[in-house]
Parts: sequence; C-alpha cells; structure tokens
Amino acid sequence: MTGNAMTEGLELRRMGSGVVIVATGGALALIAIVLTARHGVTEWQYALVFGVLIAVGEMVQFRVDRIRNRAPIATSAALAYAVLRGPAVGVPPEVAQIIAVTAVATAAGIVPRAIAGLWWDIVVSCRRGISVACAAVAFAVLTTPDLVWTGRWQEAIWIAGAMLAAVLSAGISDALIGAGQATERYNRPFPAALRDELSVMTRIGLAMGITGMLLAAATALLGLWGPPVVLVPLLLTQFAFRRYSSAQRTYRATVRSMARSTEIAGFSSPGQNARTAALAVAIGNDLGLTPARMEALEYAALLSGVGQLALADPSPGGASLLRTREERQRAAEIGASVIERSGVLDHVAEIVRHSNDPYRHGRANNSAIPVESGIVNVALAYEQLVGEGSGQSPDKAMESIGLGIGAEYDPVVVESLRRIVGRGFRF
Repeated sequence: MTGNAMTEGLELRRMGSGVVIVATGGALALIAIVLTARHGVTEWQYALVFGVLIAVGEMVQFRVDRIRNRAPIATSAALAYAVLRGPAVGVPPEVAQIIAVTAVATAAGIVPRAIAGLWWDIVVSCRRGISVACAAVAFAVLTTPDLVWTGRWQEAIWIAGAMLAAVLSAGISDALIGAGQATERYNRPFPAALRDELSVMTRIGLAMGITGMLLAAATALLGLWGPPVVLVPLLLTQFAFRRYSSAQRTYRATVRSMARSTEIAGFSSPGQNARTAALAVAIGNDLGLTPARMEALEYAALLSGVGQLALADPSPGGASLLRTREERQRAAEIGASVIERSGVLDHVAEIVRHSNDPYRHGRANNSAIPVESGIVNVALAYEQLVGEGSGQSPDKAMESIGLGIGAEYDPVVVESLRRIVGRGFRF
C-alpha cells in the first residue's frame, strides 16, 4: 500500500503541466530557502508556530472528490502567515521567508503521509505553495513594513483591504492553474474550466482565506495567543470538510452498488455501466458542463439500465439497442421512477427518463429535455457497438451512429463524441 501511495504522489499525473507546476514550486522554494538562510529568520517563534500549523494541516489533508484534495488548516495557516502584520509582530516576515516556511512545513507534513502510505499529491501541494507566494507578493506590494494595526480605522481598512486582495490573488492564481490542468487532463474548454475553478474558490477557497485573515489579525493583536484562539474555527472547518468528503464517498458508493444490480442480474454486460459513464463524462467535459451537471450525468449513465430489471428477459450481452423502442422507453420510465424514490436524485431521474428519446421527437422540439439525456443515449449506443464482445471498430461505430444524427442522436453530442474518439478515447 505504501508503494502505491508514493507512486501516485510522485507520478505527477503524467502531465506536462504537472511537471511545470512542481518545477516552479520547487524553484521558488529553493530560492526562498537560500535567501532566508542568508538573511536569517525574523521572529522565529511565529515562523515555528505557523510552520507547525501548516505541517499538521498537510498531514491531515483529505480528498473532497476524485480530483481535489483539501488541507484547510494548512491553507489558512499559510495565508495567515503571508498577511501577518501587527503590533505584536515586531518584524513582519519577508516574502522569501513566507515561501520558505510554507515549503519546509509542507514537506514536513507530506513525509509522514508518504511513510504511512496515505494518499498525497505533490502537484496540489506545489499549487498551494505557488498561490501562497502570490498572496505574499500581493500583500507586500500593497503595504509597507511600518504599516501595522494601531487602532486607527485608516490603517485597519488598508490592512484589511490588502489582506483580502492577497487572499483573492491566491485564489485566482490557483484557479488559473487548476483550469489549465483541467483543460489538459479532461479536454475541457478553458473558459468552462476557469468558471468551475472560480466557483469552487468562491464557495470553499474564500472560507479558508477568510479564516486565514482572522488568524493573522488575531495573531497580530494577541501575539502567540492568537493561533489558539482561532484554532477552534480551524478545526470546525476541517471537520466540516471531512464530513462533506465522507458524504460524497457514501453517495458514490450507493450509486455504484445500484448500477451493479443490472450486471448481476444479467441485464448488462460486466463493466458496461462504468464504460458508459466514463464516455458520458468525457463528452460532458468536452461540452463544458458544470460540476453539478457532470455529477448528475455520471450517475444517470451508471443508472441508465436500472429500468431493464422490470423487463421479462435480459438482452443478449446487455445489448439494449436490440429491443424495440417501446421497450427501451418503458424501461427508461421505470428506471426514472425507481431513482425518484431515493428522494435525492430527482435531477438524475429526469435525465434517465429521456435517455432513450429520439432526438427528432425529443430535445429538438423540447428544450426542457436536458442535453445530458442525449449524452447518455449516444454514450450507451457507442458502448454497445464498441464495448467488450461487440467487435466493431471506433470508425465503424461512428459511421453507424452518424446515420442517426438529427433523428436518433443529438448532432451536438455526436460531434463531441467524434472529437473525443479522434483524440484517442478508448474503453
């Protein structure tokens, strides 16, 4: 297990951008450490306290979903150190010292995770370091070393504004890097990927940033008593994130268990639902759907065959396309009704309900029908033509699907599928 975790952390996700991010973060850290060693550490007790918070936060980081991991304590502490300024802090840390402390503390937190075989991602950690560096630079540009909390509202407003600008610069820089990675990894349009990253920043990133501002303000006014005072909100933030992450994992496990019921009963071939979902997600990425719609799309593709359990006999090899249109639409309606009974997947049920509607008589005349239904329809058709045991080549399958453009299949979705197959998508 240890070997697998360390391999996952070191493989850099096999992306050129991942190598660039790690190289940039490593270069910044090395330069900062050299400069800090040459000039000496100022206010070493504050550097130590914030370094410990960052290291502990890295050690207890966790995945929020399959593509993001969060370290709210580490992020908030690093941002707080980047905007630390006040009467209790005699000499505010220089930009180089902020980057150096963050880098050393991050490494100190990652090493125990690697030794214990826990999941970690060096690319994400370097992204965090780069965003903290951006915050430190922005704060240094907007303030002067002699600007501290004196009790006058003029200084308070300026420092608070500089803190907020620093936090926003960190969030925006991380969003730009994340959007670039998503574009490269999932072939998402960059504007859509940036929209998603900024959405995450406003909902989650700002919470960590504001917590960092509170931690910096408390430390500036109370000295080393500040971190213990703000430690409770930090722990509550960590707890809330972990609860959310746990709920997401349970949610996904439940949906996948429901999807496997059709395979166990012989109404779909082994792995058919997972392959359909993988292709549907690839199409959704290509079309730039929002994360919430992407999640609903994946669940709908996994559960698209649930209604077949109400049919008399399984289709040979799980090939539902061999059934009559009436049977397929009845199965879709039954499947949607089953999903609706969960009480929390109504949006998924609506996608499944229309997943076998022909485009000409469905979405072409009714814009209320979600495009996700057309994506599931095309993904399922392609899987059954190319999937295990089907025998058709991708080109032959695309030719067959192309015959149904405008009548059976949504032209926009088919064109997206063509691009995905052209880029080398394979099950």
